[in-house]
Amino acid sequence: MNIVVFGAGAIGSLFGGLLAKNNTVVLVGRHCHIQRIQQKGLRIKGKTQKLIQISAIENPQDLSITPEVVLLTVKSYDTEAACHHLRHMVRDHTMVVSLQNGLDNIEKIKEVIGQKHLIAGVTTQGVLFEEPGVVTHTGIGTTLLGELDGAPSERLQNLICVFNQAGLHTQMSTDITGEIWRKAIINSSINPLTAFFGCQNGYLLENPVLEKIVEAICTESSIIASHEGIQVSPKEMISRTKEVIQETALNSSSMLQSIQQGKRTEIDSINGALMRKGLGKNIDVSLNRILVELLTSFYSIK
Repeated sequence: MNIVVFGAGAIGSLFGGLLAKNNTVVLVGRHCHIQRIQQKGLRIKGKTQKLIQISAIENPQDLSITPEVVLLTVKSYDTEAACHHLRHMVRDHTMVVSLQNGLDNIEKIKEVIGQKHLIAGVTTQGVLFEEPGVVTHTGIGTTLLGELDGAPSERLQNLICVFNQAGLHTQMSTDITGEIWRKAIINSSINPLTAFFGCQNGYLLENPVLEKIVEAICTESSIIASHEGIQVSPKEMISRTKEVIQETALNSSSMLQSIQQGKRTEIDSINGALMRKGLGKNIDVSLNRILVELLTSFYSIK
């Protein structure tokens, strides 16, 4: 397959690098990272050890292939702009696959690209952007891909085969919207706390006070989701969130990485989106509001 990875940061570089084994892959990313890949190749460290010679460009206008798949891995705040940039790449049968955090990406993509091209996904692969040209695979996870209507389409099945052949453990979801919400609930309970306190995920369960806060955030976010028609319970999501924390105990969340790198966080598309959804249903959103205000203030100080 011809695959373009649009937004080749940590997660995009891992997926693009592994998919390049059996496919024609082009990474589109920021100057320093792309320049280093062009000079020395893409190095993946950690759970996966590879040095990959792979096509990499900064300007999507320089693309020389017609993509069958565009893997969208930009930060949520860049989604709309990215869609306008990649719109010229999309042909009748192009699949645009979102592997992003947050609750508002799908609507942004649909508005610019259209729903018929869109496949949504979530992944628990752990990746750290080490330095330009180098990413560290910190945790082997599972990827779920699904059509928005839940259908087990032929194109989806083919794409899942391509991912699995690359060594990316991937399964089909018939409820990908629900999975996006569940991941957002988990992220809302982990990411902002680790970012604010500057800690690895595991510390949230080592500190009894933070563990109680995790439970409270998870409960509030789950209640918001249930009022949006998502089949979740606070008890279930608290258990699931703690499992993720235990499995990723030594990981730094993507939000913490953003703070450490002096970059904008995705707080608005996670806790901010939950807050706005809850306000629309007259639900108490106090905890998500506090987290948004804390991280926004912290980021502005940084």
